[in-house]
Amino acid sequence: MTKARAKPSVQSNAEAAMRADKSVVIGLNAAIVTVSDDEPKILVVPHSETDGASGWDALPFGPFNPTQHRTLEIGLRSWVQEQTSLDLGYVEQLYTFGDRGRHSLEVEAPGEHVVSVGYLALTRSHDETLKGAAWRDWYQHFPWEDWRNGKPPIIDQVIVPLLREWAGRQNEASSEELARGKRRDRMRLCFGVDGVPWDDEKALERYELLYSAGLLLEAARDERPNAQKLLNGQAPQLGRPMQFDHRRILATAMSRLRAKIKYRPVAFELMPPAFTLYELQKTVEALLGLHVHKQNFRRLVENAGLVERTGRMSTRTGGRPAEQFRFRREVLNERPAPGLRLAPSRSRANS
Repeated sequence: MTKARAKPSVQSNAEAAMRADKSVVIGLNAAIVTVSDDEPKILVVPHSETDGASGWDALPFGPFNPTQHRTLEIGLRSWVQEQTSLDLGYVEQLYTFGDRGRHSLEVEAPGEHVVSVGYLALTRSHDETLKGAAWRDWYQHFPWEDWRNGKPPIIDQVIVPLLREWAGRQNEASSEELARGKRRDRMRLCFGVDGVPWDDEKALERYELLYSAGLLLEAARDERPNAQKLLNGQAPQLGRPMQFDHRRILATAMSRLRAKIKYRPVAFELMPPAFTLYELQKTVEALLGLHVHKQNFRRLVENAGLVERTGRMSTRTGGRPAEQFRFRREVLNERPAPGLRLAPSRSRANS
């Protein structure tokens, strides 16, 4: 009897593929956020570039080296400390970015493909003298995201007209009206057009839409067909660009943080040990890009058991002394979702 030949296992096939292709590099990227003077700041580092993006901001990043780093997070912390002298506290993994062609020349070796693992980190540090790094207001990269003083003029004056023109354009692959309808739907849902309410958590979707429409300098750098007007200098620059795929990673961090504030007490990772409720409110508003109702905010925070009184008063604001509070860490064990279920101030959000 002829003995049947054993079929190769899925595992052996995968191992053979890994041995055959060694051109994938794992990159570690950190979106490090703090709030200073009621403004959300992101830590950026200088980086030499050869694709025309010289001077663009970059997030702290570096390759994962399994011989030196036991875990991805250890590798990330090591690179951040080396590039900025900052020891990270709170860190969480965001997403793995592996799309081909979404960034340019992150590694020099030809044929290598970078898979970027993005992280969100929160810090109380406001040190302006960090080695080789600088704090940048994240709304410089996303000027359409800050609604604290009403609807940003750039939306109606610049972005919406450009998106309407793009949405009505014949699809490159198809002339069907369905394709144009999907573009219009994306525009309405992302930017709150035609009566659709603004959703602060859609920061990533808005970035992806502007990239798809060829309205970002990163799209022009990546030679996207829709970015021809940018290449010819016929379209305005929308926000401060970033190297590689880093503005996309930052938009992901913004969306994650805005969503997580509402079901986890992550905002307290940005607060000093003692703070006033007004200071806490201003920090939350800075991250959301929205105003919240003062009395409702105070009632929500206290009734949810998120804070406790310290018995001390603060005069940091220069006005009347205000009572100081501290975060009640016990709340993490008391219920599964101790966040801030906030509603934006109606007059601001619907401007």
